[in-house]
Amino acid sequence: MPSTRGTWISRHPSAILLAVQLSGVLLYPFLDAAVPAGRVLFELFGAVVLALAVLTVRSSPGPTWLAVVLGVSASALSIADALSGAPALPLLAAVVHALFYFWAAGSLMRYMLADTDVTRDELFAVGATFTLVAWAFAYVFTGLQLVVPHSFTAAVAPDAPRTWMELLFLSFTNLSSTGLSDIVPITSYARSVVMIEQLAGLAYVALFVSRVVGLTLNRRRIAGGDTDASPRPEQDRARLP
Repeated sequence: MPSTRGTWISRHPSAILLAVQLSGVLLYPFLDAAVPAGRVLFELFGAVVLALAVLTVRSSPGPTWLAVVLGVSASALSIADALSGAPALPLLAAVVHALFYFWAAGSLMRYMLADTDVTRDELFAVGATFTLVAWAFAYVFTGLQLVVPHSFTAAVAPDAPRTWMELLFLSFTNLSSTGLSDIVPITSYARSVVMIEQLAGLAYVALFVSRVVGLTLNRRRIAGGDTDASPRPEQDRARLP
């Protein structure tokens, strides 16, 4: 049994990453960054996420060493910021985190586009990539808020800097195009980044999610005995009005 479980985990790293990312969404509200112990736990959990992301993208196209360097640097900067509180560290940590998550998301996208055979792990990679992009833009918002104060406002404490959970919530709502966030960008810089994320969310659904779903349905048609899964030209013409 242990060997079987270990084999499943090694074959589905995207599923583990997705599960941990979603667990983080539920755990972050309990890790109060204003409390020293909560900040340390927050950074330790972030280090776990970074390590899992590196393990997930190691089999995808592209140099693994770059993901390792970015991941280790991001984790080290976050821990150093939590311990020292130097003014320059939060911005540098946010930039490196954003670069790492964008790189990891790009690696998973290349992994999903590498072939036309959709595996179960690639289905989990669809969700894992979405969370990686959401995390990346949340760190972009964090860095922007440090460079341009009061870039974001909210109904509660409108003049206060937005917390990590608030910016992650804003990132998820914009990337999914639901637009239900009560966090509002109020500077031109913030609105520009939000518009880029909205476009990225639409493009991701249109290009990657639809491709994976289409290949999955095509595989099911073939498995069901329909060897010619693609419609014939005369069938296409017959469907035209």
